[in-house]
Amino acid sequence: MEIKRKSIIKYVVITILLLFLLIYPTQVYNWFTNLMGIFMPLILGAVLAYALNILCVRLEKHFFPNTKYKWLQKSRRGIVILLAVLIVVLVMTGVFRLVLPQFISALTSFFKSIPALFTDISDLAEKLNKHSAIPDQLKSININWTSVQAKVMKFLTSGVSGLFGSTFKIVTGVAKGIFNFILAVTFAIYILASKEKISAQFSKVGHAFMKKEHLKKVNYVLSVTNRMFSSFIVGQVTEAIILGTLCALGMFIFQFPYALSVGAFVGITSLVPILGAWAGGAVGFLLIVVDSPLQAVLFVVFILVLQQLESNLIYPRVVGTSIGLPGIWVLAAITVGGGFAGIIGMLLGVPVAATIYQLLKNESNRRLKLKTD
Repeated sequence: MEIKRKSIIKYVVITILLLFLLIYPTQVYNWFTNLMGIFMPLILGAVLAYALNILCVRLEKHFFPNTKYKWLQKSRRGIVILLAVLIVVLVMTGVFRLVLPQFISALTSFFKSIPALFTDISDLAEKLNKHSAIPDQLKSININWTSVQAKVMKFLTSGVSGLFGSTFKIVTGVAKGIFNFILAVTFAIYILASKEKISAQFSKVGHAFMKKEHLKKVNYVLSVTNRMFSSFIVGQVTEAIILGTLCALGMFIFQFPYALSVGAFVGITSLVPILGAWAGGAVGFLLIVVDSPLQAVLFVVFILVLQQLESNLIYPRVVGTSIGLPGIWVLAAITVGGGFAGIIGMLLGVPVAATIYQLLKNESNRRLKLKTD
């Protein structure tokens, strides 16, 4: 009787929640968005800890794993975490030190050249307007190119001033972002420093509130998920290094300027599947176009070829092999994930698809074995 009453209460609560979700979807969405905003630093910290833990585990295998000194045993975890953070910071700092000064210089030169560009276009248009080969109907159209130039420059100026007008909001947003980032890093370091203790606490809660067979299934799914996600991160980093190296080598061979800077930046941005290389290519184009528009156009052709090579050959093989997912399903996961959730969907689509693929594969093999026996 007691079990039946609990079942009735459970189904009533589920029904009420579903009705509330159907009747007030906007309110539920706003509530969920606000809740995610509150917990976002902790979520980012957990994600950062997971990514750094992959590097920490590899460092711990080589950093005095069998030491007998107690002081080294106690400080070993902290030193490994510090080394992992330093490696990431040094890599990111090195890339941005290569790219950022040249990018700012190219951007400044580009905006300085805009007035002269409009003047050249205005002079060319006026010459064409007076050319004898132009039909009389087009000659009769009197276009004041000086006025057009002035209006365009006024529009650009007002747009820039409007963009930077709300200084208070920008400063507030930056300050909030910095605070959330510091909180996320602090939370990540705490997780890494006491990951065994946190794991034991979750295991204790699981044993207390779940049945043994259910807990076994959950642990199995989490184990497969962890293996797929960690392999995906390793494969993604490997692919980024390969792509950045190929980009730099290709630029050296074809004698494009800023080869090392653009190659490093393309490698960093290609951590975002497929679209990352395009972002790096856009920065490379902006750097090169200031020096030579023709070389910038040729660089776009080079990036297009490299992007096709990456999308159809390098990415499916490198990342797909690391997670055991066939290349066709890698491309399908990126396409579907990007359609559902943009860049975040692209990032999560491949490891999620790999997890589902592996779970289905293991379950299919198990059932076929039972049928054969």
